[in-house]
Amino acid sequence: MNNSRDKPQHEEPMRLRDTLQSVLAAALGVQSNRARERDFSKGKPSHFIALGVAFTLLFVMVVLGVVKLVLYLAGV
Repeated sequence: MNNSRDKPQHEEPMRLRDTLQSVLAAALGVQSNRARERDFSKGKPSHFIALGVAFTLLFVMVVLGVVKLVLYLAGV
């Protein structure tokens, strides 16, 4: 039997803002249990993977840019 209390018939999917917030919180290691449960119940893995890869690439590029700037300013 389908129990309506287990899973609502109309679950609204996560918004881009919510997904991005979860990816950033997970990257910093401060994800709450409530948000983690929401991610697993409403989120799509493909969205988390895409935003995770994009965040990682952006982070690496920022770190690389900062290192190059520091080396340039140091005259190396």
